[in-house]
Amino acid sequence: MRPAFTYQALPMRVVFGAGVLAKLPAEIDRLGLRRVLVLSSPEQRDTGRLVADVLGDQTAGVLAEARMHVPVEVADRARDLAAELRADGCVAVGGGSAVGLGKAIALKHGLPLVAVPTTYAGSEMTPVWGLTENGVKRTGRDERVLPRTVVYDPELTLTLPAELSATSGMNAMAHAVEGLYAPDATPVVSLMAEEGVRALAAALPRIAADGGHIDARAEAQYGAWLCGAVLGATTMSLHHKLCHTLGGTLDLPHAQTHTVILPHSLAYNAGSAPRAIAALFRALDASPDPSRALWELAGRLGAPRSLRALGMAREDIPRIVELAITNAYANPRPVTAVAVEALLRAAWAGEPPPSPLGG
Repeated sequence: MRPAFTYQALPMRVVFGAGVLAKLPAEIDRLGLRRVLVLSSPEQRDTGRLVADVLGDQTAGVLAEARMHVPVEVADRARDLAAELRADGCVAVGGGSAVGLGKAIALKHGLPLVAVPTTYAGSEMTPVWGLTENGVKRTGRDERVLPRTVVYDPELTLTLPAELSATSGMNAMAHAVEGLYAPDATPVVSLMAEEGVRALAAALPRIAADGGHIDARAEAQYGAWLCGAVLGATTMSLHHKLCHTLGGTLDLPHAQTHTVILPHSLAYNAGSAPRAIAALFRALDASPDPSRALWELAGRLGAPRSLRALGMAREDIPRIVELAITNAYANPRPVTAVAVEALLRAAWAGEPPPSPLGG
């Protein structure tokens, strides 16, 4: 018998397709906005200015100071600038850093947010916000931070370097993987998760071979949209807890950390999540071990596979274990210090995840 479930769709408007950036001014008008602050990271400054040029007189200003994990001082600076410029909305251009900064402004000032993603992070599809202060990352869920409109134009991802495309895509897949075994998963969410993983796993090797392949870029962005929607609809588990702890505590790069941890966190939970594993068999065409398939995919893409390569010291492992088990959260398999330490030691060394068959 199919289990009972409750599904509630988030109030998101998505505009998708090559060249749809040209529709952004009409989307701003549709929301009744007049002066928007364009947000980006320093690395995406040129793209932020491109978007500002498209918006013309609708732009109040450009702030290219977004950073990973949204440091509270950067959020305060952006909030103050938005108030100073009398902005009535924000347009976040880029990946999770820019979208996260826009969410911080939405949370503080209630300014409507429009997202123009240029990576595959997926955070634009979620009500999850995060702020980092004194080395501790706080997260929460609040529908006030949801972008009112998300404009997906794969042409804006053409300049995303191959390695960043790989890790950003693996980051997106992590959302779907955890959504498959989430306690509040539904049939609709599971369909989106499986299709999102399939699309990204098919597209990322094509992007690695030819970064200008617009069809592959569109397929990857489609997959990232689905995976982000899964993140927004479900409760995340051990994988995201570890990645948020590693990022907030050690300032490790966000997408790369997800890439390293994902095969290990999936292997950790595989024995307790048979339906998720079955879905991933289909999505990755990988039997009997999707966790090993993800580890091998990262290798083929030239993505990092060890926390050591990201700058983490072995001596940091006990501290991360302690933080990761401090508060209870949903996970298919019980979370214990001994097991999490083993997971982190393997991920730190870059070892392949353990096989469910013991090989």
